[in-house]
Amino acid sequence: MKLDSYWLDTAPRFSSPAQEALSGRTEVAVVGGGFTGLSAALELAKRGVSVTVLEAGRLAAQASGRNGGHCNTGVAQDYASLSARIGSEQASAFYRAYAGAVQTVKEIITEEGIDCDLRQSGKIKLAAKPQHFASLAKSFEVLRREVDPDVELVPPERIRDEIASDRFFGGLVQRNGMQMHMGKFGVGVGEAAARRGARIYEETPVTGLKPLGGEAYEVQTTHGSLRADRVLIATGASTTGPLQWFRRRIAPVGSFIVATEPLGEARIDALLPTRRSYVTTRHIGNYFRATPDERLLFGGRARFAMSNPRSDQKSGRILQESLAQLFPQLAGVRIDYCWGGLVDMTADRLPRAGQHEGLFYSMGYSGHGVQMSVHMGRVMADVMFGAATRNPWRTLEWPAIPGHFGRAWFLPLVGAYYRLQDVLH
Repeated sequence: MKLDSYWLDTAPRFSSPAQEALSGRTEVAVVGGGFTGLSAALELAKRGVSVTVLEAGRLAAQASGRNGGHCNTGVAQDYASLSARIGSEQASAFYRAYAGAVQTVKEIITEEGIDCDLRQSGKIKLAAKPQHFASLAKSFEVLRREVDPDVELVPPERIRDEIASDRFFGGLVQRNGMQMHMGKFGVGVGEAAARRGARIYEETPVTGLKPLGGEAYEVQTTHGSLRADRVLIATGASTTGPLQWFRRRIAPVGSFIVATEPLGEARIDALLPTRRSYVTTRHIGNYFRATPDERLLFGGRARFAMSNPRSDQKSGRILQESLAQLFPQLAGVRIDYCWGGLVDMTADRLPRAGQHEGLFYSMGYSGHGVQMSVHMGRVMADVMFGAATRNPWRTLEWPAIPGHFGRAWFLPLVGAYYRLQDVLH
């Protein structure tokens, strides 16, 4: 069992890093070489803007290359609850932003000819308890009435048409969704941005941000400094660099994933007849999908802990047990990959984007970042040059999480709370 991301291990390496020394001036410096930063760099470079991407490690190697590989419509919370809390107009605007984000991903793949095993299959949310189906039915009615007439409610008696497991009691299908190979996609966007003229530096951590007035900053790194007219912070839950203001507002929650040995087309088709992206309704639930080479990729917040090799191994064992419970027919199947990554959670599980002390930022995707990160990279290219109204999250306040100063000491308490909720509800 490799303690490596399947997406990163089976993707080519980025072949176009900048060769010149880091110095001089750039119109835009992007801190973070994940999907947000690369999408922004691609869009800016297409417009003739000089843009420099500074990535502390390997391109798209953190959340962008360590996720579950889902790219779907849908806010992180239950839509009916969100609509009741903030109003149907605002909730539907957020939902439409996610629907548009899925299309942004597809457009970039098509326009740039990125070979990343694109598959359009939609998503199903699976009721883990009988009472959860009632909640899904309520969301179905609100979604269909307010924002998405193409949703489908799958009753308990038809759930095995979707999945070969006796553990679920119906589901909610959202058809606007895709799957792709995350590693190949990330490298593909990076290569496209470099072809358009973006300078992309790997292994170049940012160590300082010195304000020069207005939106200009001197960006200091381990390999030199440069002056930037504007800076975009696209780091998510990164623990690297002078980003304490952002860290106080992000809870870095570990999410863990395993990938089985290749199971073969016939076996995957028997398990997952519709080959959708799958997510369960439990607070500490699971998400899964098939990979291009017929593995089952199976993840979840197995433990409320940070990701490191020891933690990943412990979580991998928990996920292997959960996999066997959902699919007894897979008991004894070999696990080839096990890895973890950090989800950049906000307190209300809605993204945040805007400007702080002259720095532009977009992050806080809360487990729904594949589509929204790509979309917000393109949006922030507009926002940085005056189109603030393009940002769907611009009106949201973003206070610091009480008692949080960067180290997520509260994760075990959060885990205990959600385990209790799963027992009670």
